[in-house]
Amino acid sequence: MKIVVIGGSGLIGAKVVGHLRARGHETIAASPSSGVDTLTGKGLAEVLTGAHVVVDVANSPSFEDEAVLAFFETSGRNLFAAERAAGVGHHVALSVVGTDRLAESGYFRAKIAQEKLIRESGVPYTIVRSTQFFEFVGGIVQAGSDGDTVRLSPADIQPIASDDIALAVADYALAAPLNGMVEAAGPERMRLTELVRRYLVATGDPRKAIEDGQARYFGAKLDDDTLVPGADPRLGSIGFDAWFARSRAAAAH
Repeated sequence: MKIVVIGGSGLIGAKVVGHLRARGHETIAASPSSGVDTLTGKGLAEVLTGAHVVVDVANSPSFEDEAVLAFFETSGRNLFAAERAAGVGHHVALSVVGTDRLAESGYFRAKIAQEKLIRESGVPYTIVRSTQFFEFVGGIVQAGSDGDTVRLSPADIQPIASDDIALAVADYALAAPLNGMVEAAGPERMRLTELVRRYLVATGDPRKAIEDGQARYFGAKLDDDTLVPGADPRLGSIGFDAWFARSRAAAAH
């Protein structure tokens, strides 16, 4: 089976490509560096010729409100036009748990628009909503930094390792289209502050994580359940400690 992974050279995409190739599928890692640009449409018709499945794990290079919305809308329209022309039978997209509850954030408004395009595309689809990656915790720290403290919402989070979400995406790519949404999360639910405290201690960062009921999460106010999945999510097996140990070992090599 031919599978095209849009964003196939990125953190998640490269792992998805590896899983699919290991299972014997012809898998193309498509990105601007390989001559495929979803913003302009360049290379799409060629790479999608004969493709059975398209996996879209691409992300916007800019998180500025207008730029990120333009990225997901323009890329989506170009991609689906090419998929319909090529007769692609399954579109698998990576999204974020809580997207529909985070409309105060420009980034998540763009993800809402992306999901709408997917549902209305006419291409059979599966949307895989993931909780935040452990690899993203450093960005959460920087966004909440205030001098020697990191101010964070008291909400819960259930982060997942990139290895776990990549495996989930690969599995769904090889399954029948759901024409719906599934959720994937890590094995541990905790306060956002607890996660950041563990990260700060593990990395030797002297800053302190404190709960602040007014703190925003990339522009959005969180409730306790905004960032956590609903009933029966697919759970990964890698917790924070195992992820951190793996990432340190990988960096050492």
